Amino acid sequence: IKVAPTDANVLILGNNGTGKQVFAYELHKLSQRKNQIFMHVDLGSLNENLFESELFGYAKGAFTDAKEDKPGRFEMAEGGTIFLDEIGNLSLPLQAKLLSVIQNRTVNRLGESKERKINVRLITATNMPLNEMVAKGTFRQDLLFRINTVELFLPALAERGEDILLLANHFLQSFSVKYHKRITVFDDKAQTMMLNYHWPGNVRELQHVVERAVIMSDGHQIDPNDLQLSPQKFASTIAVQSN
Repeated sequence: IKVAPTDANVLILGNNGTGKQVFAYELHKLSQRKNQIFMHVDLGSLNENLFESELFGYAKGAFTDAKEDKPGRFEMAEGGTIFLDEIGNLSLPLQAKLLSVIQNRTVNRLGESKERKINVRLITATNMPLNEMVAKGTFRQDLLFRINTVELFLPALAERGEDILLLANHFLQSFSVKYHKRITVFDDKAQTMMLNYHWPGNVRELQHVVERAVIMSDGHQIDPNDLQLSPQKFASTIAVQSN
């Protein structure tokens, strides 16, 4: 992909479970920062009161429980990639604070005035309609301009053809290592089954299906029985038989 080797800010759009985090990590692995840290921050689960201290860090004494200096996620990702997931969940005041950091490429830890330069690649993602939110005044247009130098949309997994097998093999390798199995491939019928399945849960469902198959399999390849896919969720025009 052309954008991966660059330092361009990337905004990834797509519904829940379409693999935005997986895609962001692949961009990182194909970049010149691949040997540095990939920092994933789920903004959707981050308490608003902790936003600044988590992302920008704090100095000792900045608040009651600040017993020592602590860098934030931006500093910790120095030289690497920071992936801000669910950016559409941020309130307008927090959007303003994030915009300042992105524009100036500096952070100020809570409780100190010193500016600290940061060198990170920024990737963001959301399942929310940011352009509509801009029109409604709930998302800053200037922040959108900053984060979407390149904008990528991930369609539902069932619409992505051979990507299904690429992702499945990626998960197979990962879970085979995790569970100390010597499973190297999906057999032909298992591959056909995955290509014909609707994947209503998108990439997240695929990941769970492959993990379960690796756990349950006793052989060196995954067959249709290992996948345990619901027969009601296949394309109606294709009959898939499992042995």
